[in-house]
Amino acid sequence: MKLFLRTKDFSVSGESFELHHDQKLDMLITKPQPEDLDRFYESETYISHTDSNNALFDRLYQWVKRYSISKKLQLIDNQIDKRKTLLDVGAGTGDFVKQANARGFVVEGIEPNGKARSNARQKGVILHPKLGDIADRKFQIITLWHVLEHLPNLNGQIENLNNLLEPNGVLFIAVPNFKSLDAAYYGKYWAAYDVPRHLWHFSKKAISKIIDNYGLKVIKVKPMLFDAFYVSLLSEKYKGNKLYWFNAFFIGLWSNISAFFSKEYSSHIYIIKKRD
Repeated sequence: MKLFLRTKDFSVSGESFELHHDQKLDMLITKPQPEDLDRFYESETYISHTDSNNALFDRLYQWVKRYSISKKLQLIDNQIDKRKTLLDVGAGTGDFVKQANARGFVVEGIEPNGKARSNARQKGVILHPKLGDIADRKFQIITLWHVLEHLPNLNGQIENLNNLLEPNGVLFIAVPNFKSLDAAYYGKYWAAYDVPRHLWHFSKKAISKIIDNYGLKVIKVKPMLFDAFYVSLLSEKYKGNKLYWFNAFFIGLWSNISAFFSKEYSSHIYIIKKRD
């Protein structure tokens, strides 16, 4: 593996990390990978573990989250005939689980962070701390919305997910794409590297090759258009740019226009099924 980039944790610790390129899979790997990852999530500003709605940036995030949940559920409905069981891995504060349940799914959620589970509980959503709590279950739908990049022991995690999936089940995986224009533009400041919380950084080739080992196949790839703007906004803040709203809008727009031709969006949703 070759050194691809040196960057740092801009949001919590300020510590430095390296990204190494696995050329066979075409993916990046964060090095070193801390044994105690929990401390890198211990921040009041780690928004996916909170329901903060105080600052303008927080309100924007919450609005996009609500809109995105609706679009994700619509996407799921387009892939199935009848709503049955759904597992959401990395459920955060439980909003997607709550909405999926309201749509008629029998839903379970996994969230290892105690603070996020507590916030979910206040909404009436009970989440499990680990996959082992539901190891005897099978699910029609399994979702990981910007979660796979966080999980240690990548191959073991995919094997566990495959074992939990029904024979005709569908797996939805959303991850950032380090091949996007905004990733290239921001370099070490690209917020979606988010080291060391993001242990793996995927390309489309990497996702296909990794899941192929488990009899799974990508049947469709969908762009996440808002991600280019949100990631650009954070990246501009990391650069210390006072005009971050203005610049982020144009870089996000530029990235999406470029991706219309290259098909390399800031983030992708992979729709995955078991091979026949």
